[in-house]
Amino acid sequence: MVCNTYMDEYEKLVIRMTTPRVVIDNAVCPTATIVKFDSARKHGILLEAVQVLTDLNLSIKKAYISSDGRWFMDVFHVTDLKGNKLTDESVINYIEQSLGTIHNGRTKSYDGLTALELTGTDRVGLLSEVFAVLADLQCNVVEAKVWTHNGRIACLIHVKDRNSGTPIEDSQQIDQIEARLRNVLKGDNDIRSAKTTVSMAVTHTERRLHQMMFADRDYKREAILKNSSDAPAVTVQNWLERGYSVVNVQCKDRTKLLFDVVCTLTDMEYVVFHATINTARDRAYLEFYIRHTDGTPISSEPERQRVIQCLQAAVKRRASEGVMLELCASDRQDLLADVTRTFRENGLNVTRAEISTNVDMALNVFHVTDAIGNPADPKIIESVRQKIGIGNLKVKELPALKYHKEAEREEQAAGVAGTVLLSLGSLVKRNLYNLGLIRSYS
Repeated sequence: MVCNTYMDEYEKLVIRMTTPRVVIDNAVCPTATIVKFDSARKHGILLEAVQVLTDLNLSIKKAYISSDGRWFMDVFHVTDLKGNKLTDESVINYIEQSLGTIHNGRTKSYDGLTALELTGTDRVGLLSEVFAVLADLQCNVVEAKVWTHNGRIACLIHVKDRNSGTPIEDSQQIDQIEARLRNVLKGDNDIRSAKTTVSMAVTHTERRLHQMMFADRDYKREAILKNSSDAPAVTVQNWLERGYSVVNVQCKDRTKLLFDVVCTLTDMEYVVFHATINTARDRAYLEFYIRHTDGTPISSEPERQRVIQCLQAAVKRRASEGVMLELCASDRQDLLADVTRTFRENGLNVTRAEISTNVDMALNVFHVTDAIGNPADPKIIESVRQKIGIGNLKVKELPALKYHKEAEREEQAAGVAGTVLLSLGSLVKRNLYNLGLIRSYS
């Protein structure tokens, strides 16, 4: 009896120690909602937490991440895209539930769909050819995301069989899809081998796109960023006394920025032990104290340069280049093939795309430029709208992040992350202050 009681208490302790603790507070900060997340430290846990917040399109204004032994203590200052605190109880409850069960590896379900992964050399009209092939092979596109960067393209497309409405499982049909798409992706002069994969795997779409482009080595041509005024500034230095590599990223702020950076560090097998994220006006300042999963810092100059290149690429992949067009229309067979063919015939190149269907409605967003990457001629855009349907295809403005003057003054007073190494003691004290565990970190 005593033994059973002891085991019951021990199991309760284990559950308590391994279950994340979540506190959401709207009273402490006048400009943002505070989300506190404490959990047992494991590789990838920070990425999962950030993923929950960014999947809701929340803007992370500040964040403090610190680990103590086997425990993580994270604080996020978040707002909606309009710069307002979170007041919707359903959103707050979702965050609490999702973060509280994060160790279960929650992800979006794509039951009943087949995933197509495509990478290759980007060119004008490529997406039109891809969707034309899928239409010809009787595949209905249910959801898709397309990224382009440094002349490469990555697509993650979820489809089902048009006739049966079920996943595509027939091996001969899968082989045919792969072969046809591979020929399209290769084109006439692909300098690297195009890749196509058909699977039933369930993966977070945007993380998978990062992984696909990383595997495709899209970061290899990052030297062109030096001539760009909005190029992310990335520095990496070793703090040998403490055994950390210190990574600083400074760039224009945008939604999902923290996710993109943490995703890349995680998939490169680095562990974030401490971090400070600040935003001021339209700029973001991110500082990370990292080690390899084996506990060692970055060990060579080539590795340091590779980290810099990969983080620059991670920031730039999601850059919204070109005019944003939103297509909202009744879904029908060959809709995507027809729309993207119209883009191609008018010399428009799709740099990013998000495809989704809801019941019988298609809601698709395209970012388009001219054939060489310059802003598209407004007259051509209007001509394309006339052909597709003025009411169906609309020009949308990119959503601008909102900032509070109070938050800006607070950031200026606190200072922002730079390239100078901070003492670990100061960093930890600041994080403990923001966790509410000490009264001052001065």
